[in-house]
Amino acid sequence: QSAQYGTCSVRQMSVMEALEMLDQLVDESDPDVDFPNSFHAYQTAEGIRRAHPDKDWFHLVGLLHDLGKVLALFGEPQ
Repeated sequence: QSAQYGTCSVRQMSVMEALEMLDQLVDESDPDVDFPNSFHAYQTAEGIRRAHPDKDWFHLVGLLHDLGKVLALFGEPQ
């Protein structure tokens, strides 16, 4: 995986583009969820912000925690 994706030669995108792409994915772990995957990312970040308002790095981790799932849109298993 590192050799294939580590050079970022498949595609480059911003975090916002990756979050938007996640909305195209039906997550195998939650196939019956009716809201976009990006909503889950924002919901997680906001929950962490409320619980830990002094840890801005943690808010960011909450937003980014599922971005790796975008690889499923490039043929990788979930």
